[in-house]
Amino acid sequence: MLKALRSPSTIITLIAGVAGVFLALYAWRLPPFATSVETTDNAYVRGMVTMMSPQVSGYVVEVPVKDYQAVKQGDLLVRIDDRTYVQKVAQAEASLAAQKATLANSHQQELSAKANIAAAEAQLQGSQAAEKRAELAWNRIQNLNERSIASTSEVEAARATLDQAKATVAQHQAAVDVAQQSLQTIIVNRASLEAAVSGAEATVELAKIDLGNTRIVSPRDGHLGEVGVRLGQYVTAGTQLVAVVPQDLWVVANFKETQLDGMQIGQPVTFTVDALRGTELKGHIERFSPAAGSEFSVIKADNATGNFTKIAQRVGVRVSIDPGQEQVERLTPGLSVIVRVDKAAAPSAP
Repeated sequence: MLKALRSPSTIITLIAGVAGVFLALYAWRLPPFATSVETTDNAYVRGMVTMMSPQVSGYVVEVPVKDYQAVKQGDLLVRIDDRTYVQKVAQAEASLAAQKATLANSHQQELSAKANIAAAEAQLQGSQAAEKRAELAWNRIQNLNERSIASTSEVEAARATLDQAKATVAQHQAAVDVAQQSLQTIIVNRASLEAAVSGAEATVELAKIDLGNTRIVSPRDGHLGEVGVRLGQYVTAGTQLVAVVPQDLWVVANFKETQLDGMQIGQPVTFTVDALRGTELKGHIERFSPAAGSEFSVIKADNATGNFTKIAQRVGVRVSIDPGQEQVERLTPGLSVIVRVDKAAAPSAP
């Protein structure tokens, strides 16, 4: 029996069996290999990659940038032929000037209408004075006629003068009413004229916005991707021109759901970058995805039909990159990383 145990084949078999047991314990993180450090290689550097597109149509007349160039906020990336939009601004400004002139004419008409009212009221006052004189004359003639002193012709003349004076008063009163209604009409129409001016002003602003949109500028500091637009190309709204990649970067690590227990926001994270020969960088857990990655897929699996095999789901964990580290500036979105989180570490204050 001892000779059999001492044989090389038996010893190799025992060593292989023990190694297999220890390998299984290590793979499942069982004692004595249990650890609080969770690792995943399903992790990538992410960034705010902004695809620049025009809001107006036209021919490209200037492309002053090149592939992968560093740019500052406000730098010109692409310029579209703006001659049509310059003329649209001039046309809108001319229309605005015409509407303002119409509105100014309305104010002048108001002054004229007020003057007509004053003139009509003056005529009314004059006719009312004439009516008063005619009424007094009629009263005198009537008294004389009662005493048989006035002649019939004088009575008739006085009565006719009084009737004429009353008619003149009524006529002038109507003229005052017409003048006042004309003024009211002008004031009521003023609102539509003011609205027309506001509309023309909005048209001018829209034309200026379109003119400004012929210049596509960088929204932030960063680097460009491949410049896809070419000089002389006709572009329309939504045409992809060039991507701008800002310096703000982070890491998204997709951990299995079985690895999440004990992870907290603020815990320190270390990660190595494949493109930097395994350079180790540091960060902190910033936030967790509100759902597993499968919930965001376009085509979701229907686990309510057929046979079922349980698969550990993955949840995205966003990791902020600590500033001031060497080679951080060499990180770019899309790079693969290996992330390690020590769940036993205390989270830092945000």
